[in-house]
Amino acid sequence: MSGTALVLGGGGPVGGAWMVGVLAGLSEAGVDLGGADVVIGTSAGAVFGSRLRSGVPAADLYQRQLSGADAVRLPVTARQTASYLWAALGSRDPQRSVERLGRAALRARTGPESDVFDTVGPLLGDVRDWPEGELRIAAVDARNGRTEVFDSTSGVTLLEAVAASCAVPVVWPPVTVAGRRWMDGGSRSTANLQLARGYRRVLAVVPVPRAVGPHPSAAQQAAELSDDGARVVLLTPDRAARRAMGRNLADDTHRPAAARAGHAQAGELAPSVVEVWQG
Repeated sequence: MSGTALVLGGGGPVGGAWMVGVLAGLSEAGVDLGGADVVIGTSAGAVFGSRLRSGVPAADLYQRQLSGADAVRLPVTARQTASYLWAALGSRDPQRSVERLGRAALRARTGPESDVFDTVGPLLGDVRDWPEGELRIAAVDARNGRTEVFDSTSGVTLLEAVAASCAVPVVWPPVTVAGRRWMDGGSRSTANLQLARGYRRVLAVVPVPRAVGPHPSAAQQAAELSDDGARVVLLTPDRAARRAMGRNLADDTHRPAAARAGHAQAGELAPSVVEVWQG
């Protein structure tokens, strides 16, 4: 085992804002996030992981959250929420649960796939090419429920990979990339810490501790990595951050407060992060 892995989880616009606040706070405390050997991004983590890996400072991403830039319009109806929960919670078996969610996503009446690209594209800003440093982006095949990884060798554009990772089931249509249909990478694991297996030091910033359904939590996945010999720091929202984020992680008006809460939380946790990440 060797190297460092930065794992960034999903959590919608609000969870993403909290995550950016954490990243900015850690950077201010001297944590060298840009020095990670690999960045693993899921959904919102794919967006900000791409920008961070491409050289955009965490401080800049944080200021954009505070100013209201990078706004996301993601209206989620009660019917969509019910459809999602019915599919994800309809089986106690993890594989059957995600397969049910995939079928629901494929048959849902949503807008065109271009809606996903039109939303994700501006969030990437000027970042369009795969960065030089290793970046892995998780997405779930809507037809078989398997989590797979896109990287610079996958033969797809960065925008295609990030859009696939962000395609929220039932709310947005599965995105067609490389001849397959993909849905949100957090559909069965909100952070996909299993993709960091083999790295000695792992820092995971996870806005939502577990996916809906009978799937392993980020804490369980972190424990498995630890059992394998890795040193793992898992950061999830504390009580103050959860209050700031609210229950609707698609409510764009909560982003500034969530970002500030993440920044404050990072200040408190930075010493323990430094000990593991740079120790």
